[in-house]
Amino acid sequence: MSSAMPLNPASAAAVADTDVLADVLADVPADAPADVPVHFPVRRLLVDLATPWPRHWNGGETFRSAWFDALSMSFPVGEQFFIDSVRAGLARLPAEQRPRFEAEVRGFIGQEATHRHIHALYNQQLERQGLVNHWGPRITRRLQALQGKDVRAWLAVTAATEHFTAILSEYLLSQRQALAGAEPRLATLWRWHASEEAEHRCTAFDLYRALGGNELWRLRLFKLVTWYFCTDVLRQTLHNLWRDGSWKRPSTWTGAARFLFGRGGLVRAMVGPWRDYLRADFHPAQRENPAAAAWLANHAADFTVVGAVSRGAA
Repeated sequence: MSSAMPLNPASAAAVADTDVLADVLADVPADAPADVPVHFPVRRLLVDLATPWPRHWNGGETFRSAWFDALSMSFPVGEQFFIDSVRAGLARLPAEQRPRFEAEVRGFIGQEATHRHIHALYNQQLERQGLVNHWGPRITRRLQALQGKDVRAWLAVTAATEHFTAILSEYLLSQRQALAGAEPRLATLWRWHASEEAEHRCTAFDLYRALGGNELWRLRLFKLVTWYFCTDVLRQTLHNLWRDGSWKRPSTWTGAARFLFGRGGLVRAMVGPWRDYLRADFHPAQRENPAAAAWLANHAADFTVVGAVSRGAA
């Protein structure tokens, strides 16, 4: 049975097909066939994000709720950067190599555009609750340093961040305590997002390699992304807790210790997969995530598939 609440027809929470198609169609050559394939399905999530939810929506746990809220705050800006990176990477490929990637890049863009839109709606609710997003503007400022730089640097940052989202996906889909007792709409949203991250985890990495990206910069930028990701999510989580006053509660910090370091905790679960990226023979496809395909198969009622992209659909 679907865990998502029925779609509110008055809500903007359903991603408009045209919003997604506009991003995908930007990469369709003018002389392409009328029906353009998409490597990954682009899914429209059927949840109501217009109706407010409790502030401590994740099982009543203050830290867990604040941590996931912080993560959502990074996505609209971050997902747009990923879209721009793979789009620029595809354009830089020699013409004879592009057909290998075109359908995959379209699917990547379609999925990430959907995530960007959904998390923008999610974040609107957080603003109404009085939370302030500092992470998104920090990302925007940092990305200014990449303007005019080699597109391989963009792709290395994207591939590194996609590794984080891929191993977070494994965690969310394998450790049920991460979303235990969560508001059903948000539990569905996070598991849907996690499942799609598993599908397109290789795209930016493969483009980086196809453009001749080297190991030195792949690893340097991964370590930089690691520092920024870990410190930023912690800073935003702490700010969220400060804004709602729950940082003073002892239960907040016992919950934080349990979530991060307890049995099946986030940090303990992610250390090994994080190290994998440092191996010279690493490839994202080496980490299979069958739970992602299983979740999508078992929750088809929670989304609709936009389907193959046609230039005439826009």
